[in-house]
Amino acid sequence: MFPYFIMLIFCGIPLFFMELSFGQFASQGCLGVWRISPMFKGVGYGMMVVSTYIGIYYNVVICIAFYYFFSSMTPVLPWAYCSNPWNSPDCAGVLDASNITNGSRPPALPGNLSHALNHTLQRTSPSEEYWRLYVLKLSDDIGNFGEVRLPLLGCLGVSWVVVFLCLIRGVKSSGKVVYFTATFPYVVLTILFIRGVTLEGAFTGIMYYLTPQWDKILEAKVWGDAASQIFYSLGCAWGGLITMASYNKFHNNCYRDSVIISITNCATSVYAGFVIFSILGFMASHLGVDVSRVADHGPGLAFVAYPEALTLLPISPLWSLLFFFMLILLGLGTQFCLLETLVTAIVDEVGNEWILQKKTYVTLGVAVAGFLLGIPLTSQAGIYWLLLMDNYAASFSLVVISCIMCVSIMYIYGHHNYFQDIQMMLGFPPPLFFQICWRFVSPAIIFFILIFTVIQYQPITYNHYQYPGWAVAIGFLMALSSVICIPLYALYQLCRTDGDTLLQRLKNATKPSRDWGPALLEHRTGRYALTIPPSPEDGLEVQPLHPDKAQIPTVGSNGSSRLQDSRI
Repeated sequence: MFPYFIMLIFCGIPLFFMELSFGQFASQGCLGVWRISPMFKGVGYGMMVVSTYIGIYYNVVICIAFYYFFSSMTPVLPWAYCSNPWNSPDCAGVLDASNITNGSRPPALPGNLSHALNHTLQRTSPSEEYWRLYVLKLSDDIGNFGEVRLPLLGCLGVSWVVVFLCLIRGVKSSGKVVYFTATFPYVVLTILFIRGVTLEGAFTGIMYYLTPQWDKILEAKVWGDAASQIFYSLGCAWGGLITMASYNKFHNNCYRDSVIISITNCATSVYAGFVIFSILGFMASHLGVDVSRVADHGPGLAFVAYPEALTLLPISPLWSLLFFFMLILLGLGTQFCLLETLVTAIVDEVGNEWILQKKTYVTLGVAVAGFLLGIPLTSQAGIYWLLLMDNYAASFSLVVISCIMCVSIMYIYGHHNYFQDIQMMLGFPPPLFFQICWRFVSPAIIFFILIFTVIQYQPITYNHYQYPGWAVAIGFLMALSSVICIPLYALYQLCRTDGDTLLQRLKNATKPSRDWGPALLEHRTGRYALTIPPSPEDGLEVQPLHPDKAQIPTVGSNGSSRLQDSRI
């Protein structure tokens, strides 16, 4: 938690503000904004690659949550007992152990309960066997795909259909849907929190959650994980922040938004920790073991440890339904952003009238492609590939992309220019703290984390399964595929830029293009007032502004709504 808050203050909030202001100023997606310095447009392509990877596997996580949600619609949860056809002889359920003593544990343990609890300490829980042997039918190797799990494939189809329907009209439809998907989880969290803290042993679980383990503070992995969590939680370097901010009104106070959203977001993460660990503390108390023995990480926490703890509660199917419904809503909120990022980038990049009118078909095409690419992740080896993508495709590449974005805006475009742009947009320059973080602190922290993560690198594992070398190599290739976009596009831009010498080409490739600046004429003031929009005679294509960005209703002092000019 300590590294988490350090990363939030010095990296998370500053980078969140930078991306919001960047997208809002230009009213462009993650590709269009790089008119600021065309040579670095590869950063935008890198963001698209990251969003593609995350969009593919994230919906698989949502589909598993859908599966558990549907499975919870029973009088008895299917992972409560060991009496199912898929259970092994090693299965020892918490409820089975309770039944031995009619649900009570006397101070002096009798032999049969002692034996049951000793077996429980080395047990395979029914929730773990349900997850591994029934839901996934997990294969023994990442290369052994086995069969596609049809129930998961069906749920994957459901989750993609839901995402598409919510985005069918772009931000106009998703903007209404997220009022529900972003607020209702708080209701569920609060219900689960009240239920959790009233249970026996909840305080033990919460103290385990809050007690620092200072011996881990010098491990680079802890800091790297904190950075990844901040980037993942806030959505930095995905392109989603730039995309969503591009739909804002030009003078919207994105500084206030970035501070409120970042702090609220991370406070929610901490709040969710209380919800989780109060229940895990109760489970540990019930089993008579330490909380560390029941706590898990990754998918094991959401789909094994927590569901097992829920079986101990009265009316357990109700709590399970609430929990997985909350997971689905949280996942969908993220997925909306990922899909909208890709669609907006494609539409803004092509930019002709036809694609602007047919944006729904672009959304459908991206959704269908995402569904087809997600099918291998529903196979018996799917969870191995999901974790491989999670660990490599969207971890250190996020921090590399953010670092290069910081450097290109602050040092290539120039911090004075960018601060003036923000002052023109908001009416005040960015606070001194943000100026220092953007120029020095954030890039330095990211750089050192990258160095130490490389030094202390450990290959990926899943439980006791060690990934083979070829799988790790694929993971590194996925990570590099987003980062490699940056130098490749820079070389491409250098080759096609005019100039007699390499230095001249470099200058021309990094200076802002003629159409960089606010999208609407009424906002092109100051040094942008003299900028003449490119015409076809200049050999440059005039791209119409996306209708959703052009026709932003603004309310005047008399309360009447008017539409902003949509012509550049």
